[in-house]
Amino acid sequence: MKNQAYRMTMLFDFYGDVLTDRQKEFYDLYYNEDLSLGEIAENYGITRQGVRDVIVRAEAVLTELEDKTGLIKRFHTMRGQLERLLQDADRVVQLAARQDSEELERLALQIRDAASALLKE
Repeated sequence: MKNQAYRMTMLFDFYGDVLTDRQKEFYDLYYNEDLSLGEIAENYGITRQGVRDVIVRAEAVLTELEDKTGLIKRFHTMRGQLERLLQDADRVVQLAARQDSEELERLALQIRDAASALLKE
């Protein structure tokens, strides 16, 4: 269940702007605020099934967008590559210090800083 909730949150973060206001609201309440279908239905004066229908339609829209664009998949791939680049740059800094190569160390630090900045975005 945790993986499903994470996936739904990622879909919403990447593609949520394409949803209608009602879909955004219900989706957010259900996945991010952890309200039950019944609680949402009670707050909005509609049936539990009505809430579920809105959420299912929103999930379908978001899933279809990811299937077509693959942005989340590419995001995770790029993040993994940046983490590896950061580790490799740290290793080069260590090796450069051992060999007393200031230029190599400076370049490795620049690479490390750039990868670190990208990971924070």
